[in-house]
Amino acid sequence: MAKMTKIERAKQFLPFNALRGYYTLIKEKEKTIQDKKTLSEDELERLQREYERLSKGSIVKLKYYNIDHYEDLEGMISKIDLIERKICVVKREIFFDDIIDLNF
Repeated sequence: MAKMTKIERAKQFLPFNALRGYYTLIKEKEKTIQDKKTLSEDELERLQREYERLSKGSIVKLKYYNIDHYEDLEGMISKIDLIERKICVVKREIFFDDIIDLNF
């Protein structure tokens, strides 16, 4: 029997994952899907006042709808597009219509 090199011997002790990607899929299935909320007139007016105060470089905290759930985000505004009604915070473009809470 030939003697194994250190590398060959070490390979037999490497962890083996026969279910590669399985746990990622399970986590995706556990995610709960949330419906997008409809805001009241008062909430929309309050948000509109906040939008008017936005300025590039401001630090904001916001809650927004992302595909199928709500996310919290805090960061600096790097871009404001009033025509398309969106802002860019931490390299993420967020439409005004997806924001339900905004604080400075």
